[in-house]
Amino acid sequence: MSELVQTRDHGDIREIRLARPPVNALDADLCRALIGALNAALGEGVRGIVLAGNERIFSAGMDVPHLLSHGNDRDALMDSWHAFFGAARTLAESRVPVVAAIAGHAPAGGCVLALCCDYRVMARSTDPARPFAIGLNETQVGLVAPEGIQRLLRRVVGTYRAERLLVAGEMVPSERALEIGLVDELVEQSEVTARAIDWLRQLLRLPHHPMLQTRAIARHDLVQALSPEFILLDRFIDAWYAPDTQAALHALVEKLRK
Repeated sequence: MSELVQTRDHGDIREIRLARPPVNALDADLCRALIGALNAALGEGVRGIVLAGNERIFSAGMDVPHLLSHGNDRDALMDSWHAFFGAARTLAESRVPVVAAIAGHAPAGGCVLALCCDYRVMARSTDPARPFAIGLNETQVGLVAPEGIQRLLRRVVGTYRAERLLVAGEMVPSERALEIGLVDELVEQSEVTARAIDWLRQLLRLPHHPMLQTRAIARHDLVQALSPEFILLDRFIDAWYAPDTQAALHALVEKLRK
């Protein structure tokens, strides 16, 4: 298995942990490693999957400095985004349940991956003044959230609330995320993965085929949201090169360097 992801089996449940220090920024290699790990788990007959990050952050989202390093190479940029949306689709299309174990922050692409899972368990920060947060903050960094990604958020928090969060690019503190349904549970940070495994074990006690078939029907809209006609990647890439988007992205990189 790639060193970019780590795996551990808990009986017939496989934990897949993103392992690209320091913040699990999503480049093409990490996204493809995740796809490979998910496909391997399914090929080896696991009945449930836990997707986790590290103890501080689930994933910081797309690796913006890496994306900017492509410059005007549209094909390279397209390849990186294809890999990301491919990872999201692989999660959405998983034929076994997947739980996101969110032990820290989950902005942007990290939130997208979590939304593609069946269930989201998030950590409660030990410092109330500095809660962990999750959200689609694309507009804050100059990006447009495609229709398909907007649909992912609408299906869990509702149409109007999703609009407000998306337009503002708001990061939602964990307690509020629980209140609005963006995450399903809050637990202590040390208990996130264990609780994700417990939830899966309870689900897997149900009659297997009826549960899986009902799940597939219920998640049809999730899978459909990530189809090419709702992502419109060519249009998304066009917007990437807009002057205000480039200015915002470069400003973000300068902020990260500080």
